[in-house]
Amino acid sequence: MKTAAIEIEDKVDQLLTVLDRDIEHIRDTLLRLNELCSLVVRRDEASLHKLLESIQSDSNSYKENEQKRRLLREELAMASDCSFEQMTLSRLEAGLSGERKAKVTQRKTELQTLAGELQKEHLSTTMLLSECARFNSMLLRSMLHVGRAGTITYNPNGSAERQSSSAFVNLQF
Repeated sequence: MKTAAIEIEDKVDQLLTVLDRDIEHIRDTLLRLNELCSLVVRRDEASLHKLLESIQSDSNSYKENEQKRRLLREELAMASDCSFEQMTLSRLEAGLSGERKAKVTQRKTELQTLAGELQKEHLSTTMLLSECARFNSMLLRSMLHVGRAGTITYNPNGSAERQSSSAFVNLQF
């Protein structure tokens, strides 16, 4: 029985290291989302390209941490006589005591807080990008529709004028 408890404690220590890496990854992701928004607003394409390349390379290297977390979760589930799906931080926390329990509780709370922040930041970034796409679409539509017959524009006096023959873009080759 003591060897099972020692094995679980060892796996918990390894899991805490993996969770620390998860916390670091979420913080980096939050910083990158902020940077992405900033670069989109400034229209800095070169920096955007570099940022996207670094995100791709880091996501590939982070996969190792995800695999390690999954493996530890499977091992802890077997050691605790429960299924993989049932092995959560809350269940693990309930089976621990002392300093390890406090550490798991602290990591769980921090992960929950960061996940909430990440969700908010993701939503605001999505909204920004959606508004940029809408604005660009509206600009293109207004540029390409100016010369259409039947389009109404207003002169500086406020009276309506129909444009029938002027074209903003020449489509002849």
